Amino acid sequence: MTASGESGAPATTSDPDCVFCSILAGKIPSAAVRESERIYAFRDIAPQAAVHVLVIPRTHEYANAGEIASGDPELAAELLREAAAVAKGEGLAEGGYRIVLNTGHHAGQTVYHVHAHVLGGEPLGRFGAPE
Repeated sequence: MTASGESGAPATTSDPDCVFCSILAGKIPSAAVRESERIYAFRDIAPQAAVHVLVIPRTHEYANAGEIASGDPELAAELLREAAAVAKGEGLAEGGYRIVLNTGHHAGQTVYHVHAHVLGGEPLGRFGAPE
């Protein structure tokens, strides 16, 4: 359910303490890669790969992948479509890329505004091994 109380209606929630909401509001600069009415993609300021783009919904309504999947499956699908479009636009489709959605502290989530990481541009190595 959205902030307006209607399932599937565009939500416009924001949190003034959220770094991603501040980016969306223009208070923090970002390098835009792709955007749509409900999604914004921008370069990570601390990249973990040659290409590292964050893809976020324009609403703060969902903290993680589970919440967006159950709360607005259409927006979850759009987030993934846009992440794939970012990968294609960045030239990653042929060599391969990774889309990561961290959920919770143990997974490494530090910003509780659902977001996908699009990583690629070089061999990424094994995934999921603790440091």
